[in-house]
Amino acid sequence: MLGLLALAELAGMSVWFAQSAVAPELQLLWGLSASQAGWLTSSVQIGFVAGTLVAAILNLADIVPSRSYFAVSAFLAAGCNLLLLMVPGYEAALVTRFLTGFCLAGVYPPAMKMAATWFVSARGLAIGTVVGALTIGKAIPYLVHALGGADPGLVVWTTSLAAVGAGVLIAVGYRDGPHLFERRPFRWELVREVVRIREWRLVTGGYCGHMLELYSCWTWLAAFLAVSAVGEPSLIAFGAIALGSVGCVWGGIIADRIGREKLVNRAMGVSAACALGIGAVFHIPWAVIVVACVWGVSVVADSAQFSALVTESVPSHAVGTALTLQTSIGFAITVLTVQLVPNLAEAIGWQWSFSVLAIGPALGILAIRRLVRGRTRPPTDPAPAGTGATG
Repeated sequence: MLGLLALAELAGMSVWFAQSAVAPELQLLWGLSASQAGWLTSSVQIGFVAGTLVAAILNLADIVPSRSYFAVSAFLAAGCNLLLLMVPGYEAALVTRFLTGFCLAGVYPPAMKMAATWFVSARGLAIGTVVGALTIGKAIPYLVHALGGADPGLVVWTTSLAAVGAGVLIAVGYRDGPHLFERRPFRWELVREVVRIREWRLVTGGYCGHMLELYSCWTWLAAFLAVSAVGEPSLIAFGAIALGSVGCVWGGIIADRIGREKLVNRAMGVSAACALGIGAVFHIPWAVIVVACVWGVSVVADSAQFSALVTESVPSHAVGTALTLQTSIGFAITVLTVQLVPNLAEAIGWQWSFSVLAIGPALGILAIRRLVRGRTRPPTDPAPAGTGATG
């Protein structure tokens, strides 16, 4: 079942960067600046934030069966992604990307909850596997672009068909595991109940620091590599981002052994060093590739553990809403740095444009240290599913 979930997540999330992979072609076609191209990616982020906010307010992840929620969302995301090939220009493309992100709100958070129903003691590894698959999925458009040439249609069609396949996989093959989370009727107060939980707030603070860095790295790495004169930037970007899947699985294994808090802080420390260091080796192609690959592994190794921490820190009946709200806030923050990096590159050049991203993991580390200091139980002793602090 974990394998099915991972494959579905890989395929379903492949539509996320379909536009980013063909950004050079769209810039030429529509005469876009780097900032405008960035807004096409940011529109997906904004759409995802809107979708997760709606889902959180309406408690969708806790009251709608996960299988139906995921499958329908994947089908709709595939259709919205295809609209990119039918729009007349930039403004309409922004709308299609927003709608794609909105629909993906029903693909990403529910999958983590679905995986958690099958695991307790190995939950970090399970969610890490799902997020690792998601990471490869988001890198797929770069691979298709590198192997298929500069054809936007091929990238868009391939990723849309993959999302349809994801919906079919879940609709036909998925069932919930034995560790079900409690389901209750819709309540307006559920979001407020989640926000009042101190552990959830600090975990989400760490997650936000992580997200300040993550999506800017993924969005602009290919552009950085192209300017640094590294050969086949799309292919190298695919490799670096896809290596994050190794980081997710490794992070899950280590987190289940030493504690999620230690793992996320170590991963954020390494990724911050990479954000600062990749500019220092800008003129050394082989070194840029090495740092990019280390960055690709470390920048997402902690992602699943923030989600696992949420499942362990809120009441059982609020897990879906807590995950959805966390991702909504985190993705809202990504819009800032996804837009900041290209504007910074235009002002000072690409070499040092990634350095500002180190601020995110630094702030994330501070939040998680506060979490650990305020704990009344050892951080390596995972709470049973459905329990958590309420103060």
